This record gives sequence, C-alpha cells and structure tokens, in this order.
Amino acid sequence: MATAKKPRLAVWKFSSCDGCQLSLLDLEDELLTVADAVEIGFFLEATRAEVKGPYDISLVEGSVSTPHDIKRIQKVRRQSKVLITIGACATSGGIQALRNINDTDDFIKCVYAHPEYISTLETSTPICEHVKVDFELRGCPVDKYQLLEVLNAALNGRKPNIPTHSQCIECKLSGTVCVMVSKQIPCLGPVTQAGCGNICPSCNRGCYGCFGPAEAANPAALSHHLLEAGMSLEQASHFYRSFNANADAFRDESARLEELNG
Repeated sequence: MATAKKPRLAVWKFSSCDGCQLSLLDLEDELLTVADAVEIGFFLEATRAEVKGPYDISLVEGSVSTPHDIKRIQKVRRQSKVLITIGACATSGGIQALRNINDTDDFIKCVYAHPEYISTLETSTPICEHVKVDFELRGCPVDKYQLLEVLNAALNGRKPNIPTHSQCIECKLSGTVCVMVSKQIPCLGPVTQAGCGNICPSCNRGCYGCFGPAEAANPAALSHHLLEAGMSLEQASHFYRSFNANADAFRDESARLEELNG
C-alpha cells in the first residue's frame, strides 16, 4: 500500500531579523510532530537541504525592501498553494518601515561608508502589497502557539482560530490591573491585537503594539487619553511608531497627530 504524500512546507526570509522563523524552531515538544506531518521543502534557518516546489504551504517572514525582494516574492507566490505571512515585518513592513516617513537616502549616507553600493527601495512594505496572501499572523515575533494553530488549520483546510480583540481583553482574562488606570503608564493595549500572552502589562509596562492594530481599533480615542495624561502631540505621534508603524491604523493616527502639531 502506497504511503500518503506529505504536504510540502517552505519557510522564506525577506527583510527581517529571523525571530519569527525561530518561533517555529522554538516549538520544542511540538516540533517533531510538525516535522512528521510535513515535508520540509525549504527552510534555511533549519537545514541546507532543498526540495524544489511547488509547495503546499509557504510561511513568509520579512518585508519587501529591495527591488530583488519584489521579484523573489512573486516567484514564491507562484510556487505556493497557500501563502501565510508571519510577523510584523511581513504583515506591516516592520520596524524598518520607519524609513517610509523619512528620506531613505539620508539614512543610508549616515550608516554606510559607501552609499553607492546600497540597492534599496524608498519604502519597506508588507508582502500583501505585492502578492495575494492567504493569512496574516501578527506579532514581533509571532507567538509560537499561534503559529502552530495556523499550521494546523492550513493542513486541515480550516480557518485559524486567532483572536482579533484588543490586548485589554487579555489583561482582563489574566487578572492584570490596567497600567494606564492604576499607574498612568502610556499603553497601546486598547488598540493592539491580543496574542503576546500579556507580557508587558503583567510586568508593569505599557503595551508596545507588537501585534499591530486590533480589529476595529480606535487610535484617536486612545490619543485623546494620552494627551489628557500629559503627552505632547509629538510624543503621542511617535508612540505609534514602533514595530507596526506602517500598519494602517497606527500610521494614519501618527500622521494625524503630527499634522495637528504643525
């Protein structure tokens, strides 16, 4: 009796730090089960072995930041039945998308001794701006158990069970006292999607927005409270410029505050 062919998985890196790929390797106990359920076709973080496509599932980490990236992601899309982007870089452009609101050439001149050798785009953009994406998994880095859920869903042809509510719900469920109310600590929790495991608020720090805007987020309402608490317009504008600075809701609110600041 012939053995059923395993789905072929590929993991791709674009402009990023590799942290989201490491989340897959950090599965530890579950990693062997994942490896047994799929055939690893391409995953340079884990092995130099390569199996040619097409691939049943492609996980893509990183943003599109160079002309070469554009051609490469189009090739990956053609080879992939299902394409899932993982992490803030792939889903919103990442921390490197801060270049989008400044002059990229100025940054290059400050950092590199020979700027003429650098080939880059003026912007860092998410994968979805260049090819069709089947699912976006947020986080900087992604939560490894959410990643496992997304893989399980893709292998079984169902929709991933990933929360879209705000970090505030996660704080309530965990019994964490609101740091904004109790200690007047600025926090992006009210507008940020849950998923990190309530890390920062449970350590008496405000949320940094690692998982990007929550569903139906209202940053303008949060900004009103931040300004009432003593933040300047400039400080509030910069507060949204972090790991997901290029996410629509955060980018637009930051720009609005900057305009008000003149």
